Amino acid sequence: MAGRWIEQWDPEDESFWEAKGERIARRNLVFSILSEHIGFSIWTLWSVMVLFMGPEYGIDPAGKFFLVAMATLVGAFIRVPYTFAVARFGGRNWTIVAASMLLLPTGAAFVVMEPGTSYTTFMLVAMLTGVGGGNFASSMTNINSFFPLRKKGWALGLNAGGGNIGVPVVQLVGLAVIGASGGPRMLLGIYIPFIAVSAICAALFMDNLAPVKNDTGASKEAVKDPHTWIMSFLYIGTFGSFIGYSFAFGLVLQTQFGRTPLQAASITFIGPLLGSLIRPVGGWLADRYGGARITLWNFLGMGLATAAVVAASVEESLTLFTTAFIALFVLTGVGNGSTYKMIPGIFHAKAVAKGMSGEEAAAYGRRLSGASMGLIGAVGALGGLGINLAFRQSFLTAGTGTSAFVAFLVFYAACFTVTWAVYLRRPAVAAQPVAEAKPQLSYAEV
Repeated sequence: MAGRWIEQWDPEDESFWEAKGERIARRNLVFSILSEHIGFSIWTLWSVMVLFMGPEYGIDPAGKFFLVAMATLVGAFIRVPYTFAVARFGGRNWTIVAASMLLLPTGAAFVVMEPGTSYTTFMLVAMLTGVGGGNFASSMTNINSFFPLRKKGWALGLNAGGGNIGVPVVQLVGLAVIGASGGPRMLLGIYIPFIAVSAICAALFMDNLAPVKNDTGASKEAVKDPHTWIMSFLYIGTFGSFIGYSFAFGLVLQTQFGRTPLQAASITFIGPLLGSLIRPVGGWLADRYGGARITLWNFLGMGLATAAVVAASVEESLTLFTTAFIALFVLTGVGNGSTYKMIPGIFHAKAVAKGMSGEEAAAYGRRLSGASMGLIGAVGALGGLGINLAFRQSFLTAGTGTSAFVAFLVFYAACFTVTWAVYLRRPAVAAQPVAEAKPQLSYAEV
């Protein structure tokens, strides 16, 4: 290993894994989680900043929803180049760059966050926080290469869950600042040194994997594979919901139920916290029972929770609304873990269907799943944009979020149907030879 580059890496070889692979993979996982955690905090920073923006800022609820939607938009699109950056520069090297770039939106917000600043300036600064959303894509692509298939659900769930926890953490820090009668600059000042620490730790303790460098062919194959786009659709339902609700929860409580900033902040962190903590469990359940099965029933649960939210919104019951919304957050976390476990499983199953076996099949699965994860993560994050725009329109036209939740309920029903039809429905034996049916049947285990 020279210059933090590892030339040979075969996690499917159990002797290699037990001798040194697991130790190296776990070390990289720890510091990947740290960087991604802070990235998520900065990406969702404006879900807290808007709570500081009282009447003196002159921005109505629709304008605030649009601010957080723009942060979501940039965070979604920037995930694509961040994914490719791992293969181009190395996982460790890009983590250093990605962590350091978080200083840009944090410093800019520190400068402009005061009454009298133009709405356009606020929007541009909010868009800068999108670089924090990109950290997820590069981190997941990188960690996917470190772990064997049998460990991916747990490892990817832990990596993503530790990153997702950045959402409730920034909301908790914001709650503490509001409770202490501090201003938004105090919140920003807390994060700047932690950003520097995460970049330094990446430089000191992480590694690059030479086998995944400059593998642009995998990206081209992933773009052409229909499963990349099917899983993107499902990830809109899970992660798009998680990040969209994370941005919007506090604003909905303020706008629809008249909560003060302190009252809203004291509740909003609970859903993202539980959704983040449960994500590794979703990955573990997928490892044990199959990601497609867990994902299917999870979408049913999300539909039921959303129906309860709709009922609470109509009845104006804050208790039922909050309880059902938090349950919905928990289910998004389970679904995030199970869908991301499906991705490497799907491509490994495709490799087996092509006649590959052993390390050849494992390497194919690692290449394609790593390349597709960034695209799936990007499209999934766009679901967060859709959620905030739906809330904005719903409050503009009806003064409540009820119609937006009804739309989300319909979408979850579509996700349930697609999961069953593509990954769990058994093809008719009479309609096609058994040899052709096997790859389809194997998807139930991914």
